[in-house]
Amino acid sequence: VQLVESGGGLVQAGGSLRLSCAASGRTFSRDAMGWFRQAPGKEREFVAAISGSGSTTPYADYVKGRFTIARDNAGNTVYLQMNSLKPEDTAVYYCAACPRCLVPSARRYEYDFWGQGTQVTVSS
Repeated sequence: VQLVESGGGLVQAGGSLRLSCAASGRTFSRDAMGWFRQAPGKEREFVAAISGSGSTTPYADYVKGRFTIARDNAGNTVYLQMNSLKPEDTAVYYCAACPRCLVPSARRYEYDFWGQGTQVTVSS
């Protein structure tokens, strides 16, 4: 079971990035998937999640209206489109899978599988 994030990098404030999370080793199409982030010296925090069907997509207030989560079940991939990026969005972004979740969760302890993370740096 493997989740691999990609798409991170350095971008100026106001710019955009699109993160991808490729899943392998099992079928994730029914799993709720989530994106979390962790800045230096801070706890890992919820960003967004998506149900298996893609119909439910909760967001953290601090990214609502700027970030969009989506998934391609045929390709076993989850995306995070990040627009209007701010310096405070700088963090390592992690993809996670929650097979046990009946609805997409913001609680990181409910997620069983995690990727290695991808660095996003937003300069002012």
